[in-house]
Amino acid sequence: MTRILHTGDTHLGYQQYHRPARREDFTTAFEQVAEDAVDDGVDAVVHAGDLFHDRTPTLSDIMGAMSVLRILDDADVPFLAIVGNHESKRNRQWLDLFESMGLATRLGSTPVTVGNTAFYGLDFVPRSRRESYDYDFADHDDEHAALVSHGLFEPFEHGDWDARAVLEASPVDFDAMLLGDDHTPQTKQLEEPTEAWLTYCGSTERASASERDERGYNLVAFDEGVDIRRRGLDTRDFVFVDVELKEGEGSRVIRERIEEYDVTDAVVIVTVSGEGEEVMPAGIEEFAEERGALVTRVNDGRELNEETETEVSFADPDEAVRERVQELGLSPAARELDETVRASKVPDSNVADAVERRVTEVIDSDDGVFEGVEESDDESDTADGQVTMEDYR
Repeated sequence: MTRILHTGDTHLGYQQYHRPARREDFTTAFEQVAEDAVDDGVDAVVHAGDLFHDRTPTLSDIMGAMSVLRILDDADVPFLAIVGNHESKRNRQWLDLFESMGLATRLGSTPVTVGNTAFYGLDFVPRSRRESYDYDFADHDDEHAALVSHGLFEPFEHGDWDARAVLEASPVDFDAMLLGDDHTPQTKQLEEPTEAWLTYCGSTERASASERDERGYNLVAFDEGVDIRRRGLDTRDFVFVDVELKEGEGSRVIRERIEEYDVTDAVVIVTVSGEGEEVMPAGIEEFAEERGALVTRVNDGRELNEETETEVSFADPDEAVRERVQELGLSPAARELDETVRASKVPDSNVADAVERRVTEVIDSDDGVFEGVEESDDESDTADGQVTMEDYR
């Protein structure tokens, strides 16, 4: 029997709601996955794409991913993965860097055997390339085979890529497709062209307010058949406050509803409907955050007759960046990366590759050049003394 942990859509580096704490939450969730895998003694962790939130992760995001992968490596738990649409680049992928360091295996058309099961990978394929795509999977001699892929597949709702067509075109008979991209966990068994199982593991953290279900991952066992079980993760609380305002009701009713919940350190999502009065989101958000909420968002989809004016001021982004960089205690390597990304030493299309090459060189040298210099008396908002992409935005 082969028993694996199926995860994906970890979206490391996503600073949701512009809160550094939310950025840390995504790494913490991935760390939980690795620790669970080690504690549970699974044969491998299989990641179905979107390890990072975008193709230009910050240095701290890269180092955070490496730290989690080392948890698995130290316990001799293989990390098998593919590339998703969020992180995909034109050439060498971040996953290739981790593979060169012995921390990961990038799945592809050649089978990787774990126990009695052969695992294959199919990175995200753009819609324009799907009709002519050649599913050139090599043969295997194992009892079972699983295809790991990333995309919105039919026959699931919102699918735009027919999993049945993929299975029918493949020269390998797959027992299961382990999928990523859809953040909603769901599982189906096909009836034709095969009886293969299709399963989405869901995301490990809530990347949008629409993801109300518990976050988690799948435990998949390949024995006489395929057994798929769901396990949850302990992530930051999201408190969903749905309020239907009756005529004459307004912000006071919403505040009363919020008081019914413990919102300490939570993300509070208020959704307003009904015939009630217009509400000012800023006042509601301030009310919840005074009661300990990390962040509050008010979604009012009603059509209101009166338009309100919002005063917006714009700071000079270049000046803000200059001031921010001066405040940070940056290492020489971090300052070099800052110049690469911000000062346009290389064309925009080559920035990611230039940064990746430099990160690889520095990691290989292992000489501590990413260690920050001593901080001045003025404390920096960045705890590790490293510049992040948010400083450039």
